[in-house]
Amino acid sequence: MTGRPHRRRNVGEAIFADEVGIEYGVYGAFRLRSAYQPIFAPRGRFLKAVAVEGLIEPHRAGRLVAPRVFFEGVPLADRLFVETMCRVLHLRNFRNIGVDGLDLFFNYNPLINDDPGRALAEIRLMTRHLAEFDLYPGMLVCEITEQAADDKVLVSLAREMRRDGIRIAIDDFGTGHSTEERVALVQPDIVKIDGTWFAEFCRHAAAERFFRPLVSALHDRGTKVLVEGIEQSTQLRVALDGGVDLLQGFYLARPALAGTLFDEEPLSIDRLLGRDNNVVPLFG
Repeated sequence: MTGRPHRRRNVGEAIFADEVGIEYGVYGAFRLRSAYQPIFAPRGRFLKAVAVEGLIEPHRAGRLVAPRVFFEGVPLADRLFVETMCRVLHLRNFRNIGVDGLDLFFNYNPLINDDPGRALAEIRLMTRHLAEFDLYPGMLVCEITEQAADDKVLVSLAREMRRDGIRIAIDDFGTGHSTEERVALVQPDIVKIDGTWFAEFCRHAAAERFFRPLVSALHDRGTKVLVEGIEQSTQLRVALDGGVDLLQGFYLARPALAGTLFDEEPLSIDRLLGRDNNVVPLFG
């Protein structure tokens, strides 16, 4: 990763606007752009977009770089700066979607900030400036990437965000650290089933029979269930048969750069279940 550390810079100094007003970030040789992937809810025989997740497209010398490669190359001293910039970009560019009534999911990794007091101060600062972005807390869902994070930190972060009106999602359920015990501890509003885990799970013949009890158990805890990484009709069928509340994946819609015309047309479930694609993921 080229470029000197930016930990002493103000995030606002690294954010610029293009000729049509879409904001982007600059970090070293990289230009960071917001992209939004739709999240759908079943409505009868259709899927309706009810939210988007903010994702980052890193570009270097005009070429797209895999986000995983970019973030893994950010020095530890710069990670808080970069992730804060990405979050600010998603908040600022959200108004450019041009569709009312959508919620915004954004990521927060507590491992990049080992000072709980500073993390909470950062959250407070963010919520105070939401009105500047035509947002209010009830529109936001914070996806806590909580692998290996301390339980007390997770609970404290979730409590403070919820106090400000922001909903909480636990990311990557089904992998290592995301367990039903942690769901009980954090009490999230939404649990995101990890796409890679779910794809492997769907290979089993009895997937539908075993998935519904898991969804029911999470519902009993008062949380909604979102399956991410839907890439085949089989995965969509298992998720729908399991009674999930929300769905996300390239099979349904790919991320689109901020400023792209948003397609509000509901998706036909019957049509989706009648076709299948080999979808190659672009985003990590």
